[in-house]
Formats: sequence, structure tokens, C-alpha cells
Amino acid sequence: MSKRFLVTGGAGFIGSAVVRALIGNTQHEVLVVDRLTYAGNLDSLAPVATSSRFHFVQKDICDEAAIASVLADFAPDIVMHLAAESHVDRSIDGPGAFIQTNIVGTASLLNASLAYWRRLPAHQGAAFRFHHISTDEVFGSLGADGAFDETTAYDPRSPYSASKAASDHLVRAWRHTYGLPTLITNCSNNYGPYHFPEKLIPLIILNGLEGKPLPVYGGGENIRDWLYVDEHAQALILVAQQGIVGETYCIGGDSERRNIDVVRAICGLLDEMAPDVALGRHEALITFVADRPGHDQRYAIDTGKIARDLGWRPQETFESGLAKTVRWYLDNRPWWERVRSGVYRGERLGLTGH
Repeated sequence: MSKRFLVTGGAGFIGSAVVRALIGNTQHEVLVVDRLTYAGNLDSLAPVATSSRFHFVQKDICDEAAIASVLADFAPDIVMHLAAESHVDRSIDGPGAFIQTNIVGTASLLNASLAYWRRLPAHQGAAFRFHHISTDEVFGSLGADGAFDETTAYDPRSPYSASKAASDHLVRAWRHTYGLPTLITNCSNNYGPYHFPEKLIPLIILNGLEGKPLPVYGGGENIRDWLYVDEHAQALILVAQQGIVGETYCIGGDSERRNIDVVRAICGLLDEMAPDVALGRHEALITFVADRPGHDQRYAIDTGKIARDLGWRPQETFESGLAKTVRWYLDNRPWWERVRSGVYRGERLGLTGH
């Protein structure tokens, strides 16, 4: 049975992957609500933009009246909330935008969704879901052992993660106080096609293609669990439809890697797929730079709950996903050249404190 999905932040990296999957793999109808900030890119929705089941409105989630009108007009069965400021370095330079979008915006969206939900007929109200998409960074930093799971205490370390932690708490509060049927997911680091090039993997790919330095924070020893974005999108759609109201699900890729090993793997793929005779090996471009303030040492996700409850496990290995990602950037130069020519040109962010 087809449903109506309202996806906030649907022109962003993860949001656009969700929308492409919904339009491409299901019969659901989708409305994207996006403010189109620097990281929102309609080009990322081009593969599905001609579908009669795809709709788009440019709105700010902080504008509660506008969102209330959109909800009334579209009448969604499921709200998937992905709109967020999401870059740690940018949050260090300018935390205000993160507080406004991630905290105030989430509260506005919750208020509008609650009012909409309360007006629904009983059978529609029982089926409605508000799915909030969050990050593993709310849990802080791990030592050498262990992994985050749904019972991990919150310990955010950056303005970004603190703002996302606050938004998670607001979603739970609206569930417990008002009864709004909510779900929360916390994911590990995503990578894959259409990734805005300020993040590690696309930045290294594009700098490598352009023969520019490949910046690695500190000694490159920080560890992240990497999740291929299209697999994340599949997991999110599964949770939105089959997750138990009030529950949280952690989504990871079971692919822990040191940052330096990620960079070296990209260099190896570039040597193979886009050899540069003048440069030689791309590893020669690796440049160690001053670490960012409060850089969490390690993240890892225990995916046991979503595997047990919903049957989801990551299928992509880091090696297979990374190879697909590098190939996508090689084959889609017009997409990233348009991004590079605009607001973002690969500048270093998050230097406050040095």
C-alpha cells in the first residue's frame, strides 16, 4: 500500500538518497521540504525529479506556520526529519546556525506535526509516524573497545553533536508528553554518491583528482564506522514503516577504519582508476594538518537491535562501497564541478582554538 512521505532536508546527502530510494524502489509519494542552504542540492534529486510521485517545496523548518500549511496540503502518513546543519567544523566556526536549525527547527517541526496529527481521523492517526534521523556523535567518544548502542548515555562533545542531542531529547519529550508517534535512528558516518565535498571521503577524492594536498587531521588515528549511504536509506525507510513507536535504532556499517587508512584506500583506488603519470602515487599528496578542537577519537555502532527486530544488516563492505563511490565521482564530474564552483571550494573549516 502506497504512503505519503514528507522528507525534510531531502535535497541533502542522506535525504536525497532516501528520496531516490523511495521513488525508485517503491510506489510511495514523496514531498521534499528543503531550505536549500549551501549543502542542499537539487541536482542530487535530478534522477527522480520527473516522477509524478515526487514533489518539492522550498521552506524553512523553523517557519512553523509554513510547515503547518505544507502538512495540511500534502497530508503525509510519515514525516522523515533529516533537515540539519551537519558539519562539525562548521559548528565550531559558527554554532548559532546549528542551534537554530537543529534545535529550534526540530521543535517547530514537532509542534506543527503534533497539531497535524491531532486533527487526523483515528485510523490515520494510529498509522502516522514522525521519524527523526540523528547521529552517533551524540554519544561522545569511545576508547579502544566497545560500541554505541541504543542504551548508551549521551555525551556530545561539539556544538554540532550537542545540537543533535538536544533535538533527540525534544523528539522523545514530544512522544512522552504529547503522545506523538515518534521513532529515532542514530547512524554512523555516511559516505557514497552525491556527498557534499567538505566531508572527508569526497574531499580526498576530489583533491586527489585535482592534484591538491590531501589533509589528514592529527596523525589520522581517529576511527569511524563507515556506512554506505544507499544502505542507510534502505534502513531508514524500513524503520519508518516497520519500527516500533517510541523506539530508537542504531544504524552502522560494521566498517571501522582509521582516517589515515581511509585516505590511503582512496589513494589506491585513484591510482587504479585515474592514474596521474606526472604525480605518481596519490599517497604523495597526503598532508598532516593540525587536529580540530575536541576531535572524538573513535565511533562504532552495535547494529544488533535493528538486525534482531527488523532484519536489517549492512551488505556493502567498506572496500566495495568505497570503490563504487570513487567511480561515481569519476563518472559524475558535472555534479561536483557545479558544487565546487559555488559556495564551497574546499577551504579548511573549524580552526577556532588554534
